[in-house]
Amino acid sequence: MQPSRNEVLTWEDVDRLILHLIPQFDEEFEAMLMITRGGIIPGGMLAEAMGITHILTAAVDFPAQVEKDKAKLMAWPQFIQFPDDPLLRGRRTLVVDDVWGSGRTITAVKNRVSAAGGFPNTCVLHFNPYRNLFGSARPDYYAATTDAHIVYPWEIDHGADRVLLDKL
Repeated sequence: MQPSRNEVLTWEDVDRLILHLIPQFDEEFEAMLMITRGGIIPGGMLAEAMGITHILTAAVDFPAQVEKDKAKLMAWPQFIQFPDDPLLRGRRTLVVDDVWGSGRTITAVKNRVSAAGGFPNTCVLHFNPYRNLFGSARPDYYAATTDAHIVYPWEIDHGADRVLLDKL
């Protein structure tokens, strides 16, 4: 099901989502794995708030997909960047992204952390249960559910032709 609307968030909205997430954490994490690009900003905000200093990144790509070709949704991910197993082994790791839409990316990362001997928990700002490809699976932690396409403040076009400069 395609979202029928866009929801544009402000930085204040993101702050509220982060503040909603923090009390949910019922354990301490020894590492954080931020999924590029969407997980970098919320991950950084959470790492600062929670005092997590062991910060890692993962970059995942799926083959381009044609909207009507559902078989392409089952394509294997390509890990462009991923931490070496010793950096994850034995660590309680918070895997962070901005949104769980289909769930493919964060699930692929979670499974790879587990395969490396880590103990992953997933965290997103938004969970879209209407696009989820994994049945009843859902993020371990999320701030809100939605059926909309979310536009985060860091995704807004900040090109020179879009910026209004204040007069000095």
